Amino acid sequence: MTVHDHLLRAQAPIPAAAWAAIDDEARERLTPLLAGRRLTDWGGAAGWSASSVSLGRATRLGGPPPGVDAAGATARLRRVQPLAEFRVPFTVSRDEIDDIERGAQDPELDDLDRAARQAASIENRALFHGWPDAQITGIAEASPYEALSLGDDTDRYPGVVARAVDVLRRAGIEGPFALAVAPEGFTRIAETAEHGGYPLFDHLTRILGGRILRAPGLDGALVVSQRGGDFVLDVGQDLAIGYSSHDADTVHLYLEESFTFRVTEADAAVVVR
Repeated sequence: MTVHDHLLRAQAPIPAAAWAAIDDEARERLTPLLAGRRLTDWGGAAGWSASSVSLGRATRLGGPPPGVDAAGATARLRRVQPLAEFRVPFTVSRDEIDDIERGAQDPELDDLDRAARQAASIENRALFHGWPDAQITGIAEASPYEALSLGDDTDRYPGVVARAVDVLRRAGIEGPFALAVAPEGFTRIAETAEHGGYPLFDHLTRILGGRILRAPGLDGALVVSQRGGDFVLDVGQDLAIGYSSHDADTVHLYLEESFTFRVTEADAAVVVR
């Protein structure tokens, strides 16, 4: 986990070994949950002080400031997209911190697990379905195609996924392609064998030419091009742990991130419901 002064970690009553264990546990929990990141390009981590990213565009202004005599002068306002930030609080028992210092290899950090799932859902949800208050348009909202219906009949999955791939190819969008699926749909695919015992998971992977991802925070599914350059995740402060306060029994911490998301090619994804 990235460490910055504003997280006030030095003020927490947590020794170095316990911090390392907490950071490692957070990383282990978060990595498989952050499905949206595996479908997008990484715009980089600009740091906590970053407030926006440039859109590379500008809006024409009426002219110079009032009262300025500058005949023929033109003016434009650069367009940017602001970063949103969020915090998800959690607690760690001081007894558990002491046990880690004693050498415990199985720390009980259940509240960190809960916080990691919530933080991942916030990021995933914004990338997949948007976050209007944060001026983020999600992949599903940006897609211009009519949504395809997957339903509950797994026999239909190969045909529907093949149709989605065909829609993208007809629009000039190249592969490989990925299928992001809500957790319940992913489990259904993983557990299903087609006639003859051939795994449905393998069949869909061959159609896509890419991977199938379990995607918490996603409603339904998305077929997305993985050629690159279509979706960009811009991060200021990457997910990190900060310190809030403590008492005799508990240390209050939080997971924090600042980010925004841009769809640069809306045609590169098909929604599957």
